[in-house]
Amino acid sequence: MACVADPSRYRPAPGEIPESPGVYRFRDEQGRVIYVGKAKSLRQRLSQYFADFTALHPRTQAMLTTAAGVDWTVVKTEVEALQLEYSWIKEFDPRFNVKYRDDKSYPFLAVTMDEEYPRVMVMRGAKRKGTRYFGPYSHAWAIRDTVDTLLRVFPVRTCSTGVFIRQRQIDRPCLLGYIGKCSAPCVQRVTADEHRRIAEDFCDFMSGQTARFTRKLTAQMRDASDTEEYEKAARLRDDIKALERALEKQAVVLRDGTDCDVIALAEDQLEAAVQVFYVRGGRIRGQRGWVLEKVEETTAGGLVEHFLGQFYGGGLAAETEVNSGIPREVLVPELPPDPAAMTEWLSSRRGGPVQLRVPQRGDKKALAETVARNARESLLLHKLHRASDLTTRSQALHEIQEALTLQDAPLRVECYDVSNLQGTHVVASMVVFEDGLARKSEYRRFSIRGYDGTDDVSAIREVITRRFRRYLAEREETGELDRLGDPEANQEQNPNSSERSVATGQRTFAYPPNLVVVDGGAPQAAAAAAALAGLGIDDVAVCGIAKRLEEVWLPGEEYPVILSRTSQGLYLLQRVRDEAHRFAITYHRAKRGKAATVSALDAVPGLGPARRAALLKKFGSARAVSAASVAEIAAVPGIGPRLAESIAGALAKASSGSGGT
Repeated sequence: MACVADPSRYRPAPGEIPESPGVYRFRDEQGRVIYVGKAKSLRQRLSQYFADFTALHPRTQAMLTTAAGVDWTVVKTEVEALQLEYSWIKEFDPRFNVKYRDDKSYPFLAVTMDEEYPRVMVMRGAKRKGTRYFGPYSHAWAIRDTVDTLLRVFPVRTCSTGVFIRQRQIDRPCLLGYIGKCSAPCVQRVTADEHRRIAEDFCDFMSGQTARFTRKLTAQMRDASDTEEYEKAARLRDDIKALERALEKQAVVLRDGTDCDVIALAEDQLEAAVQVFYVRGGRIRGQRGWVLEKVEETTAGGLVEHFLGQFYGGGLAAETEVNSGIPREVLVPELPPDPAAMTEWLSSRRGGPVQLRVPQRGDKKALAETVARNARESLLLHKLHRASDLTTRSQALHEIQEALTLQDAPLRVECYDVSNLQGTHVVASMVVFEDGLARKSEYRRFSIRGYDGTDDVSAIREVITRRFRRYLAEREETGELDRLGDPEANQEQNPNSSERSVATGQRTFAYPPNLVVVDGGAPQAAAAAAALAGLGIDDVAVCGIAKRLEEVWLPGEEYPVILSRTSQGLYLLQRVRDEAHRFAITYHRAKRGKAATVSALDAVPGLGPARRAALLKKFGSARAVSAASVAEIAAVPGIGPRLAESIAGALAKASSGSGGT
C-alpha cells in the first residue's frame, strides 16, 4: 500500500499566497479536484491547513494527506467567491466537500409542457427538461387526490402515450373524457392550443395564483345566474367548491401570505439531515429532505452556507421545479458565517431582494420548530434504517469479514474504549453488538487504577486481560459458554480495580466474541492482541479503529485497512466505536461527579462515618455545617465541644482555601 502524502511537500512558499478573497482547490496525484473552498483571505485560510497538522479535524487531515497540490483563483469580492465556489463544486463534485442525498424518494406532480398535448402525472427520480414540477409531496396519494379534485376545473390529459394513441385510433375518449375530467384532445374536442392553455392555467393555479381563478369563476357564475342559465351557474359553483377543497388540503401556516423557504438542520458527529418546507402564499406547497455525511469539520452556520449554495445554485433542485425559485424570505436555523455576502448572492440569483434571517417569535418561529422536528425525525429514521435493516446488517458483517480476512462473519463484536480526565478517574467500557445490533444488557464498565491518562495502551491491555481472564475462569468452572450470573459475578478479584455489570441476572464473561475492536490505532490494536496472546487465546480476531482518519488497524500490520466511506462495514464499526466511547464517557462522568461530591467533612480528623452522617442529617449539607456555630455543632449527639471546635476550624480553613465547599 502506498504511503500517504506529506502536506509539507506541496505547501506554498511564504508570501506566495495572496491576501485577496478567492477560491482554492486541492488536487490529488492524478490531478482530480478533491476539495473546493473559499476564503476572505486566501493567505490566512490556506495557512491554517499547513500550520499544525495534529490540531486539524481528522477528516481535514485525511483530505490533506490525500491531496498532492493546491491552487487558487483570486476574485474581487466575497460574492464572486461564493459564485465560483459553487460553480466548481457542481463541476468537479469533490469527494471531500459536503454531499447531499435525498433522505427518500419524493414524488412530484409533473406537467409535461414539452409535449404537444401536455400531460399531468406523478413522477419520481431524475428531472426531465421541459417538464414543470410541483412539490415534492410526502405521499403519491396526496398528489392524485389533489389532481382528481382539480381536473373538474382544469381537464388536462392524464393518460399515458399508449392510451392516448389508442383512443385516437378508435376515435373515442376514455372514461375521464365522458365524465368531464379530461378535455379529450385525443378526439379533437379541443385543439392543441386550447389544451395547452388549460395546462398552463393548471400550472398557474398550482404555483399559487389561486385567487385569480376563484374570482374568474365567481364572476362567470354570477353572469350565468343573471342570464338565468342556472345549470351553468350550478356547475360553476361546484367548480369553485372544488378549488376551495384543493386549497383546504394545503394548510395555512403564515397568515400574512408570505412566500418563504423554511430550512432546518439536525446533526450528530458523523451525519446531518436537512429539511425544507416550501411556503407559498402562506401555505405549505411541499417539503423535501436530504441527509449528508460530514466529510470536514463545520459548524451549523457552515452547513447552512453549504446548503444554500448547493440548493439555490441549482445543484439540488431543477430549475423547472416551481419551488426551486428563491423566495423573498429564507428562514434558517443559524446564519452563515458571512450573511451579507450570502444575502447579496441570493438577491443576484433571484433578481430581487432576499431576506435571510433566523425566526425569533410568532408563527414563523413555530413553523421553524416544526421543520426542525421533521429534520430530527429524518435523521433518526435514516440511522434506524441503516442499523436495523437485515440486508444492510448482513452486508456490513460480510464487508468486515472480507476486509479483515476473517474465516466467518463477526456475529458478536465487543468494543473497548478508555476514558479519563487529565489522568484521573481512568475508566474503560465494553459494549457488545450481536448480528449488528447493540446488546446493552451485556455492556460492562471497568475502573482502572495505576495508569495515567497518557497510557491508553497499558489500560487497554489490562482491560482485555481482565475480561478474558474471567472468560477462561468461567469456562473452566462451568464448562459452558453461557450461564446466568449474580450481581457480584462481574466483580473483578483485584484489590486495585473493579468492574460491574450494568444489569443483573444476565450472561457473564463466559461468552467470547468473534471480533474485538479497540478505539485507537496500531498501538492499541497491538496491545489488545498481546493481551489475548498472553492468555493463550488465538481464536478471537482484533482490530482498532482510529478516529483520526477512520482507519482500521490490524495487529502487526504496517499500513491500515481502508474501507470506503460509503461502506456499511465501516459504518457499523463507527457505530460500535462511538457507542463504546459514549458508554465510557457516561461512566467517567458519573465517577467524576461522585468524587466531586465528597464532603469537606471527610478531611476532619476524628470524624468518622457515623458522626458525619449525624451532622449531615442535622444540617443537611457540609456548607450548612460550616455556617453553624460551635455550640450548634456540639449539640449534635456524639459530638462534644472539643470535636465541634475541630470541625468548625477545619471547615473554616477549607472554606478560606478553596472558596467554600
